[in-house]
Amino acid sequence: MKQVFISILSLIAATAVHAGIITVTVSDTRCQTVTGFGAAACDGAMCPFANDTQPVKLLYGQESPIGLNIMRMEISPNFKGNLSYADVGWDTPYDWYGSVPSAKEAKNRGAIVFGTPWSPPGEYKTNGTAQGGNSESQGYQRGELRADCYDKFFPWLNTFLAYMKNCGVVIDAVSIQNEPDWWVNYSGCLYSPEQQLNLVKNYAYMLDRETYNGVRLISAEPLGFDPTYSDMLLNDQVARDQIDIIAGHIYGHPPLGNMKNAAVLAAKYGKEVWMTEHSSENINNHNGLPNWHEQLLFAEELNECMLAGCTGYIYWYMRAHWAFVGTGEQQHMPGNTKNKLLPRAYVLSHFSKHVTGSTRLEVTSSVNTGTNSAFETSAYIKGDSLIVMAIDTTKYAHDIKLKLPFKVKSGTHLLSTSNESLCQESPITIEEPTTELLVSLPARSLNTYIFMIDKDSDAITEVARTSDEGPILYYDMHGRRIDAPHGLCIEKRADGSSRKVYIDK
Repeated sequence: MKQVFISILSLIAATAVHAGIITVTVSDTRCQTVTGFGAAACDGAMCPFANDTQPVKLLYGQESPIGLNIMRMEISPNFKGNLSYADVGWDTPYDWYGSVPSAKEAKNRGAIVFGTPWSPPGEYKTNGTAQGGNSESQGYQRGELRADCYDKFFPWLNTFLAYMKNCGVVIDAVSIQNEPDWWVNYSGCLYSPEQQLNLVKNYAYMLDRETYNGVRLISAEPLGFDPTYSDMLLNDQVARDQIDIIAGHIYGHPPLGNMKNAAVLAAKYGKEVWMTEHSSENINNHNGLPNWHEQLLFAEELNECMLAGCTGYIYWYMRAHWAFVGTGEQQHMPGNTKNKLLPRAYVLSHFSKHVTGSTRLEVTSSVNTGTNSAFETSAYIKGDSLIVMAIDTTKYAHDIKLKLPFKVKSGTHLLSTSNESLCQESPITIEEPTTELLVSLPARSLNTYIFMIDKDSDAITEVARTSDEGPILYYDMHGRRIDAPHGLCIEKRADGSSRKVYIDK
């Protein structure tokens, strides 16, 4: 087999200490299909909300250099106060208007929009308030959903769906609760895994999916992705049939821990796995933008979420000096220009622009690739493209010997090496189709290698359209039947099983 050596940004490689070859072997063993990436338009991140949709315009859609396609918003339990009918556009007692302009803009750009309650209304709770109760002024009363109000919870979500629909926004999914295991002094509600099971098993049928475009139900989103919450739901058939997506956050728990464990049952039952909130608190203790090492740690977090089985990654605020769009706050200068894309957005774009809609492939490496290791990698297939990600946090340059599952005939290398040097693009020239090649890995770099598969080889297997058990039906990601499947869709077989597939023709 003829090997091809690609020299990319040779000046960078020449000035770094070269540390040898890393072998990366990509198999054709297929894992999860990735729905996408996003961020939250919640109070604080977008404050003041009003009609400032510039962050969404910068970050979302195929024409954006970042390419986000999922947006999270709060389902507020708070009353709207002095807002009038004219202010909100449709009558509701709750303060739900804040995210409407951004949600509209995101939907116009093809995004999935979902809502998360920080708390049910206070009158439904044991402490009589939307607050969590964990403060002296709140009497240290734990706020939980009252047993006699379980039957009110999903009808309340239906009123949110109705409000958003009347404002011109079709909501794609709603979750049970933000961080049900975290006792807070702001809006919050505590649920044990058993309480969540009771709510979903006995009352989730009240979610009006038929009226609201097949809206999907997301599990509660525990602080550290405690798998007890999702496992209890998925081990109960009645509850399992109601839940479409399991979700959680990764505060204090790296992705390859709790989330990976939670993804085991989710994969078994064909459920999506979404990481719905995290911010890199390690950078919040100093002014200024994240340094390049912190950006690489963020890239590793994205990569590890993919390795853990994640199908949707949603960051916290989309606008913050440590996030994707600048706030203009002078104390965080230089670089924090209001409504300007920040370096972290371009780091995310390596994944959001290229991994969205792909199916992850199993990868092995000749070096350790655990949590926050010096070298990390992952690989994906998307139509005719084979994508390999590689992250190096050391001061040493390497070469990567790639062993691929099918022949590739050309490629592109996207390289980021600093906050000032982001997403440089270089062609990869391959003299003849090959399954083995050598690529360069500069020091302290984030790399996306995108190869065109040689379709004359038997690289891509056609997705079967029939089976011995009967016909196969296809649905879009909103659960709507489609007769001519194309792109990312849901395949449902006669035996009741389902899976996400990517069909490129």
